[in-house]
Amino acid sequence: MKRVGRFLLIGCLACAAPGAGQELAIAEPSPEAMLLALEQADARLTVPVAIGSRGPYKFIIDTGAERSVVSRELAQVLRLAPGKPVSLTSMTGTGRVETVIVPDLAIRTIGKPHRVVAPALFARHLGAAGLLGIDTLKDHQVSIDFEKLEMAVQPSSKRNKRARRSPDEIVVTAKSLFGQLIVTDAFYGSTRIRVVLDTGSAVTMGNSALRKRIGRRAAQAEPVELTSVTGETTVAAYTTIPDVTVGRVQFGELPVAFADVEPFRRFGLSEHPALLLGMDALRSFRRVDIDFPNRQVRFLMPKDAASRGWPR
Repeated sequence: MKRVGRFLLIGCLACAAPGAGQELAIAEPSPEAMLLALEQADARLTVPVAIGSRGPYKFIIDTGAERSVVSRELAQVLRLAPGKPVSLTSMTGTGRVETVIVPDLAIRTIGKPHRVVAPALFARHLGAAGLLGIDTLKDHQVSIDFEKLEMAVQPSSKRNKRARRSPDEIVVTAKSLFGQLIVTDAFYGSTRIRVVLDTGSAVTMGNSALRKRIGRRAAQAEPVELTSVTGETTVAAYTTIPDVTVGRVQFGELPVAFADVEPFRRFGLSEHPALLLGMDALRSFRRVDIDFPNRQVRFLMPKDAASRGWPR
């Protein structure tokens, strides 16, 4: 069995639990050494985040997460005060985790600090000093430039429907559910599917309702092991599927890991064919803009889009 990618947090459902105020247990190596190793690795697209006068620290943008997360190592380095434990829903299930109080979290490109009560997880599972969820992103636009290998969070502005846009740009309108953007103008062949954009997941996930529509390809799937931000693992069936269309964007062979992970239940998508569109699929484009207030996703097509038959 091979291992594919790392999942990031999907949701945190706040609920107080016994043990509030306990100190966090920090694993070896030292918090400073772990954060330095992640800074030097620089393998994932991140944005600079300041906490008070300290930083910047590299945070991953996770458009599938309801709340922002801080690594336990960063919490110890900054001596952040503990908050009340919460029930956290990740790809591998729901469990209680400790939180810390972040008094002044600010994205460098936005500048406006705000207070966050953040779940605290080990940096080795996050792959960064922390991650930014919907609680921080909901009033902004996320831009992922795959040519420059840069991520940015910018203020969102009201869109003029008559404004000209690049001929290489395709705009898809989404619906908002629990803060996440869900695209309903999407299909597998002639079957309508729901698509959640999840920049925190390295791979695209599909549920059983979609797998049943795949037919023979589903039988050819290979088992893969995936690790969540809590360090727990789950096994999925990994294969490729054709004819997936999101708006006017048609993917060719789309790699998908099939498993009935918790986010499908959380979004009420267990009974409907659905995808969590991960970074592996988004990397097909030159740039992807996710505009939460305008409920739009803008795809800048590859320069060779015409030779690929995009868009159709």
